[in-house]
Amino acid sequence: MTQDFHDTPVLALCGGVGGAKLALGLYRTLNADRLTLVVNTGDDFKHLGLHISPDMDTVLYTLAERSNKETGWGRENETWTFMSVLKELGGEDWFQLGDGDLALHVERTRRLAAGQRLSEVSEFFRQHLGLGARIVPMSDDPVQTVIHTPDGALPFQAYFVRDRCQHTVKGISFEGAECAAPTPVFVEQLEDPSLRAVVICPSNPYLSVDPILALPGILDALRTCVSPVIAVSPIVRGEALKGPTTKIMRELGVARSNAAIAQHYEEIIDGLIIDEADSADLDTITLPCIATATIMKNLNDRIRLAQSVLDFAERLDSRRGDARNGTVS
Repeated sequence: MTQDFHDTPVLALCGGVGGAKLALGLYRTLNADRLTLVVNTGDDFKHLGLHISPDMDTVLYTLAERSNKETGWGRENETWTFMSVLKELGGEDWFQLGDGDLALHVERTRRLAAGQRLSEVSEFFRQHLGLGARIVPMSDDPVQTVIHTPDGALPFQAYFVRDRCQHTVKGISFEGAECAAPTPVFVEQLEDPSLRAVVICPSNPYLSVDPILALPGILDALRTCVSPVIAVSPIVRGEALKGPTTKIMRELGVARSNAAIAQHYEEIIDGLIIDEADSADLDTITLPCIATATIMKNLNDRIRLAQSVLDFAERLDSRRGDARNGTVS
């Protein structure tokens, strides 16, 4: 890869734990100020009077190397006095809020109540943590991921955390998405003529990426942006490494395969990256696809995958240039 690539803008779309791993790899591979991360906020909710942004906080903590390595969410070296006392009082203790994490939620809620936008609050946290990349919510407007089950509609956190994904998923909707404006930085990046790549991180396509894609104008902007759009599949050997991705696919009647992931994104992506264990799937995917190690157990794995993503983007971009020049059929 040429050094020039590190100096050009890269945009990544991500959710929480899985997406944050690749986001960290990109952050360590690129010049930090050239990376923009657009984070899902469909998981955001009000709890105990506080505005909680789980995916945004996971990305912030991960890039700042303050995340809980065992859980993948929350802060390192956390204490739990607040939750212990809340439980003693008979309060709602199904959503865990560590003492340090709680301070961030309190401050976010205070700033929002004072009239700041979510993107402004997130920018304050980014600067406080000393991060060079831009990390922005997908929208400043509220969007709520709703899980439709035989037992009724459930807000995402009730389905995912409180009820531990035990309900059968019949459908997913994103309340408020139709009238939510994408964050201005998000739109500016998609329209930037120097944008070199858009990366869809290996987050849950249905719960973490689709809320972003549901925002007005985003699908069209991805279809027409100047750079190649690459997705990293969250599926390895027919299973998700973390979270309910394959459970949801099965319940929605979708094959648990990389080909199904390619089909899910086919309108917007130029290429797909799958795990090397699934190399046989290359013959089942019609769009450009490569197989490499996508399991990220440590920082080196994350950097290596990020490098593979950027190398693939450069190859796809070269093919686009050849097509424009009439040198490929």
